[in-house]
Amino acid sequence: MSQSIVLLTGATGGLGNAIARHLSDRGLKVYGTSRKKIKSDNFIAIQMDLNDSISIRKTVDYLIQKEGKIDILINNAGIGITGSIEETKINDIKKAFQTNFFGMLELTQNVLPHMRKQKKGLIINISSIAGYTGLPFRGIYAATKAAVMRMTEALSAETLSFGIKVVDIAPGDFKTNIAEGRIYSKPNQQSVYYDDYVRILKMIDDEVDAGLKPQILAHKLYKISQQKNPKLRYNIGIFMQKITPFLITCLPERLFEKLIRKHYKIK
Repeated sequence: MSQSIVLLTGATGGLGNAIARHLSDRGLKVYGTSRKKIKSDNFIAIQMDLNDSISIRKTVDYLIQKEGKIDILINNAGIGITGSIEETKINDIKKAFQTNFFGMLELTQNVLPHMRKQKKGLIINISSIAGYTGLPFRGIYAATKAAVMRMTEALSAETLSFGIKVVDIAPGDFKTNIAEGRIYSKPNQQSVYYDDYVRILKMIDDEVDAGLKPQILAHKLYKISQQKNPKLRYNIGIFMQKITPFLITCLPERLFEKLIRKHYKIK
């Protein structure tokens, strides 16, 4: 059996780096992408910019020329963004959607013709538990991940007959460096949102710091990659995060909103 070829975005750190190392250690040949040049001792690091169509196309062409196939595409690269809906700059919103949605969509479009030709392939999109609901001061981030979820559902229905399996993984809080690259649309001290934003941002960071180890998600992703018929969706996180989709569907909407406001101490 030939070695599986994996194209993974966002391999610099956090979840992406853990996934790249874990899959490589288990015999998969991983090409991990990053906007900047990086070095790795156990996976093949390549430079690719999800904001650049030419860079995306060249990366896919390079892998096909070198390996003749792409077995698994893992759309992991993403960027965090915090701020109120009213005051977040439109340019910051566009930047978040470009990285979290449009870039990964364009990469997927470039990979799909090759998977159809192979008559097989696995596409794993990393969304977020946040994609299930609009969280205060993370509404834009949640919107980008909700877009990933809906696109993933449609893509799965469209490509299953070609032998292509599509999976959505929605992580909860994992201990990563996501805060370092996050876009901050911080309100000024005169803003009506200032006090809530500052308090909730600290809660967000504390939850990330107390999050699960990235290796947990990496191991789960490997198991999914080895399944003949993986599920469409996997929610991975602590118990309360994993049951969020269930609570959204079974509780009255205003009650769920009240619970969110209470959790974040919004009056």
